[in-house]
Amino acid sequence: MNRSEFIIVIAIILFASFILGWFASWIMTRLSRVTQADMSELEQMAKSLHEAEETRDQAIAYMQQREGELTNQLAQTEAELRAAMDGLRDAREEAEELRAYIEHVKNAG
Repeated sequence: MNRSEFIIVIAIILFASFILGWFASWIMTRLSRVTQADMSELEQMAKSLHEAEETRDQAIAYMQQREGELTNQLAQTEAELRAAMDGLRDAREEAEELRAYIEHVKNAG
């Protein structure tokens, strides 16, 4: 094989490699291409995800508001309980003093 034949064979091999690479790239592009149906499905999924996130945010805001209301209500109830317990303690002391006074008057008379 002389020099000219060698150059021609190498050129043919390089051209065939280029064509084969281009064809493989074209097939990969065709197989991995996103269709309009896939884009619609992805768009619908993104919309659903966005709606779910908004619903979650609303639920979190509602729960925080409700937690604040319940905390305030609990604090008020505890304050009322303390006031009632103080009133009950005072009433018991007063009743005990009245009993002692009645016993004292009874024993004195």
